Parts: sequence; C-alpha cells; structure tokens
Amino acid sequence: MSAPAASALLTMLSAERGALAGFVTLLEQEQSLLMEGAQTEQLLTLSEQKSNDAVSLNHMADARHALLQQEIPRPDAETIQNWLGTHCADGLPIWHDIVALAQRAKQLNQVNGELIQMKLRHNQQALTVLSNAVNKAGVYGRNGKPDFSPGSGRSLGSG
Repeated sequence: MSAPAASALLTMLSAERGALAGFVTLLEQEQSLLMEGAQTEQLLTLSEQKSNDAVSLNHMADARHALLQQEIPRPDAETIQNWLGTHCADGLPIWHDIVALAQRAKQLNQVNGELIQMKLRHNQQALTVLSNAVNKAGVYGRNGKPDFSPGSGRSLGSG
C-alpha cells in the first residue's frame, strides 16, 4: 500500500472509531432513558439520531472495505488485523478499538431491544386490562355516549 493510501486508511479508521464511540454513547443514553421510563418524544428523537448514525457508520465501513479490498481479497476482522499488523502497524490499535466498540454497540443494542420489548409487553397488558374493564362496564358505547338500553334492567327510581 502506498504512503498516501496508508494515510487515507488511518484517517478512515480514526473517523470510524470516533463515529462508533459516539454511537455507543447514544446507545448508552437510550438505555438510560429506557430504564428511567422516559417520555416517548425523547426516545423518538434519540431513535432518529441513532438511525442517522447507523447509516453513516455503514457508509464508513463500506468505504473502508472498498479501500482494503484492493489489498486484501476478503477483508474480514481477522484478515484486516493480520494485514494491519504487517503493512500499517499504526492502524492496528485503532482497529482493535473499532472491533471493541462494535462489540459494545452490539451488546447495548441487544439489551435496549429487550428493554423495549418489555415495555411493549407491559403496555399491551395495560391496554388489555383497560379494554376488558370497558367491555365489562358496558356503560358507554364505542362512540363515547352512554349506552343505557331501556328495559334492560331496573328503571331509575324503582326500589
């Protein structure tokens, strides 16, 4: 790899590491909000940022892959590590950080997904309880108006 290409690779790896660190921070914030029972609006804002960051990270990984593919036929994590150790040693610690941050992001995302599923189950159970209570009461119709049918029970004033 030429010196300019190696420099470009180091720049790419550093940018990817920074973006991944920011993404991990975002996932940690999401987890805190989920555990605190934050309002939906806060989670929606964070979710939008998370989606944008994920797209950005995918573009960075694609660019890295394209550059490394010129040197490595199938650039996977292990072959990249071996290649960096031999051809671009300055990139090796950055690569180790990228791999560790990606693993952390994966773990956080999995836990956050489980927290979201728990909240969904809780909300579904609450809706079921409320629906059953409304159906049993039979006081109001679906249109929100009183649903008293004449002759269906005792009249007012009867003892």
